[in-house]
Amino acid sequence: MTLPQSVEEQLKEMKEMFKLNKTQMEKLRKIAEKQYEKSLIEPGEAVGVVAAQSIGEPGTQLTLRTKLLAGAMEMTVTQGLPRLIEIFDARREPSTPTMTIFLKPSYATSEKKVEEIAFKILEIKLDDIVKSIDVDLLRMRVEVELDPEMLRKYKLREKDIQRIVSEEFKGYKITTGSYKINIKPKGEDVDIKQVYKLKVKLKALHVGGIKGIKQVLPMKQGDRWVIKTAGTNLRDILQLPEVDIENTVTNDIFEVLSVFGIEAAREMIIEETLNVLRNQGIEVDVRHIMLVADVMTYEGTIKGIGRYGVSGGKASVLARASFEVPLKHLFNAAVSGETDRLTSVVENVMINQPVPIGTGMVNLKVEKKEDKK
Repeated sequence: MTLPQSVEEQLKEMKEMFKLNKTQMEKLRKIAEKQYEKSLIEPGEAVGVVAAQSIGEPGTQLTLRTKLLAGAMEMTVTQGLPRLIEIFDARREPSTPTMTIFLKPSYATSEKKVEEIAFKILEIKLDDIVKSIDVDLLRMRVEVELDPEMLRKYKLREKDIQRIVSEEFKGYKITTGSYKINIKPKGEDVDIKQVYKLKVKLKALHVGGIKGIKQVLPMKQGDRWVIKTAGTNLRDILQLPEVDIENTVTNDIFEVLSVFGIEAAREMIIEETLNVLRNQGIEVDVRHIMLVADVMTYEGTIKGIGRYGVSGGKASVLARASFEVPLKHLFNAAVSGETDRLTSVVENVMINQPVPIGTGMVNLKVEKKEDKK
């Protein structure tokens, strides 16, 4: 019997670890082959139903709680059933996007160093470093007064802020003074609405750190320092020299898809689902979750398990109609002249035929010998 590559590698490791001779290795291989044969699924097994039941049944025991990371600042991370629904619905953005940023050992030598890196990552908007942003209705301009203390805290320079504002608002009249920036829209007929819109834009202007990282929380995980974040920006974070690229993760599956591709996204679906279940003390065989992840990603994109994803994209008309909005599917199929080949389970159950699983997969014929008379 040919064993999978991963099992072969494990056997090699065990041979080296326990210094096994040829006879012992042959015995071990026979045991491995026997166990592997036992683990194989029998032909005709209804793997979809088993996988759905294996995830759905313990799913009823999941709580509706969210996980709180306490520390210098509180950070909420969606866990339990709401997170599981997010994953299987293939939501574009998680309700609480978060990252776990691992640092290279040379940069994570002390808490102070880790805090410095965390401050470097944190997204800073103009609103975070000002004493005031006021509207002068007489001059029809916005007056910004920078806070020197906040500039020192975030290690930003006044001239850099002035440069960023000048680059971002090129079509505006800008005057600067000591920790002051005045901005006025160009033109004669400037109205109040324009000035207030300008104020809102200025408040949200990105002046430092990495976009999307709204909170940072340095913490010890085992013997390593990590930075937990609220908000995520995988592409930019991985470009920092201090970051350990191999271990840094995000809980945004679509971001993983755009940065690393579909295989990484599939792996992420499996990991995130297992984490949710294990956090609540529930063990589910990984093969069921792998099957769901395969179904969600085999077309090269992430499809949710629902009307607009996997269930809505089935080849069988009757299977699609059995899930939701049956009339729509039946009318569309009738208009386009679709044919249902009845090759799967649901459609055969609907029309009271044997389902093509287990014994329903085979056709038995009896061969009778004719009497010699």
